[in-house]
Amino acid sequence: MPSPNDPADEPTEEYVTAFDPADGRPSEAVITAVATRLERDPTELSPLYDAVDPGALNELVEHAHRKTSDSVHLVWFTYEGFSIGVRSDGQIQIEDATAAS
Repeated sequence: MPSPNDPADEPTEEYVTAFDPADGRPSEAVITAVATRLERDPTELSPLYDAVDPGALNELVEHAHRKTSDSVHLVWFTYEGFSIGVRSDGQIQIEDATAAS
């Protein structure tokens, strides 16, 4: 039986979800998506600010969504062992950081 920390137990495929960039806060959507991906409670995750400034992420996506409707901006960062891509159109892409490199 694998141990609770066995990396073989972790999901490996890409996970894509979305949020409403007009209403949603991407920082909160990232935490929810990663918690869902890991099948953990969001309160069990490390603080998002250890990886990225949540306020800056929210402002960047809000500004990009509001100013440019014909292009999509993308921010990548690493959080909880995943490479996280947040797009200004509301898409969040989560990949295993070791597989994405």
